[in-house]
Amino acid sequence: MKKSISGWLAALGLVIGLASGLTFSTAASAESGGLAWDKAPNKTNDVAALQNGAKLFVNYCLNCHSAAFMRFNRLQDIGISEQQIKDNLLFTTEKVGETMKANIDARQAKEWFGTTPPDLTLVARSRAGHGGTGADYLYTYLRTYYRDDTKATGWNNLAFPSVAMPNPLWELQGERRPIHAKVEQHGHEADVFTGKWEQVTPGTMTPLQFDTAVGDLVSYMEWMAEPAQNTRIRIGVWVLLFLSMSVIFVWRLNASYWKDVK
Repeated sequence: MKKSISGWLAALGLVIGLASGLTFSTAASAESGGLAWDKAPNKTNDVAALQNGAKLFVNYCLNCHSAAFMRFNRLQDIGISEQQIKDNLLFTTEKVGETMKANIDARQAKEWFGTTPPDLTLVARSRAGHGGTGADYLYTYLRTYYRDDTKATGWNNLAFPSVAMPNPLWELQGERRPIHAKVEQHGHEADVFTGKWEQVTPGTMTPLQFDTAVGDLVSYMEWMAEPAQNTRIRIGVWVLLFLSMSVIFVWRLNASYWKDVK
């Protein structure tokens, strides 16, 4: 009996130790994880937002990045007609059934930026982390560019320090500078982002308009990563409702079948 209790206590101690270690590692990760991600607006059911996001993606992202697992004609699922696609969105091909591939040469891009621009088809899912969803990351990343003359491109990013890509939306947002404050951290002084920005030069959009546009763009990229997501969720709800009703009928049928069996 004593041996059993002692083994149980040892197991309990191990569980507590593992839980404490997990809590410590999570806290340490949160502390060292850098900038906190902003919550991205969920507009995957907003057709107008998705259409605007598709336009922004083709005009500002598809120049360097491909979405090789997405076809232009799939945009008809968000209410864009084939003729509208041909007239307004086909810059890299003449066929609506082609995939979204960038015209930029991969070798030249690597020479210019130091790395090959990644494919963006699934980036809204692959970039998820402890800070939030992939959409949260993209929403934060696209809104935290700032001028940095020490970098080759002249740009830097709070969510992705020393990023190779220059700000693709700078004309819309304008040039901004993050405001830092001196704080004491781990026994020494450090610059910490205050969450505020100084507008250096204006963009073609107001800050509110720009945040809305980025929300549309990120929502489109989230939809592009899984176009059938909303349909899958709707079907899933009906399936669960059907199964719930079936359980009631099966339970009553079982009771009726066995009531005369002794």
